[in-house]
Amino acid sequence: MTLSVQPRSEQGGDIVSRLTELGARYDAAPHFPVESLRALRNAGYHRRFAPSICGGDVFTDPHTRAAQMARALREVGRGDLSVGRLFEGHVNALQLFDWYATSEQLEWLTGALNAGAWFGVWATEPQPGVRLELRDPPTLSGEKMFASGAGGLEHALVTAAVDGGERRLVIVPANDTCRADVSGWRVRGMRASVSGRYSLDGVSVDPEMLLGASGDYDRDPRFTAGAWRFCAVQLGGIEALIIEVRQSMSDTAREDPLQRARFAEAVVATRSAGFWVEEAARRFAADDEDAIAIARLTRGVVEQAGFTVMEAAARILGTRSAFDGERADKIIRDLSLYLRQAGPDHARDEAAKALLDRDIWHGDDLWW
Repeated sequence: MTLSVQPRSEQGGDIVSRLTELGARYDAAPHFPVESLRALRNAGYHRRFAPSICGGDVFTDPHTRAAQMARALREVGRGDLSVGRLFEGHVNALQLFDWYATSEQLEWLTGALNAGAWFGVWATEPQPGVRLELRDPPTLSGEKMFASGAGGLEHALVTAAVDGGERRLVIVPANDTCRADVSGWRVRGMRASVSGRYSLDGVSVDPEMLLGASGDYDRDPRFTAGAWRFCAVQLGGIEALIIEVRQSMSDTAREDPLQRARFAEAVVATRSAGFWVEEAARRFAADDEDAIAIARLTRGVVEQAGFTVMEAAARILGTRSAFDGERADKIIRDLSLYLRQAGPDHARDEAAKALLDRDIWHGDDLWW
């Protein structure tokens, strides 16, 4: 399985370059990246990983699908990490439909995709959380936070607690600007992800908009091992930064053996992270028993690669890496925020415990 990046074309142009150009605009004047998502839709990314019955690509096997998904996530991340965050949420939502939707819901999804709809998955919430009251009609209460694309995406899959059971997924409109509050999204990076709050108080839910059964969203290995997707987006941003460092290195830096050593270290870290993302995607596709542990370790590997490359960029490019309007500055600010996924130390510790509890040392299943 290869994850080499071969960008698809958008009317003959490079989608990575197009997202890079648009991303600079959205960073300077933050708002929902309508043009970037339009570019992705025109380039064929929008429904590519939808269920095949909804017009998604037909893949020969799960491994090929995971490899192509990883490539696409990296491409988008290379262009703009904010848009990569939105795209990863959309891909996640399409996978959840593929796993849990009824035939009627797949028919609805086809119509939504035909209309150009983008989806998100919102699970994070402040206390007391989002609740689903199973009355007539079912009604939601509460709000989501860090809801990427709040007020801009057409639909979101939100988690909601149900009395006496595990939380479940609900399909809701996500483009009601009166319910979206992005005023608190005042951040150095990932500005165009527009990850604000979204109120669900009083939203009535058609029973057909309940996706799957209680507990499906949190079901492992899909839930935890699925972290490989955002790692792929982050890896794309790291790759973009090292490309920028190479292109922007001064002649003096290129002649300095210490700077060349830093650049080499950054290349090794990035390439190593690529191998881990590839392996995490492969294990996920195979429903491998080590998929969760590998995904958890991959988070840490990608995070460390990001730190290594950001440090190298600062030392090799100097003050240029911090100037407003410089590509390196934007990528560093975006990565600095996006790499802050919850509980990295806990994730690595849980992976270590799982691997220590299993006798893997006399076989080759962990290594191959």
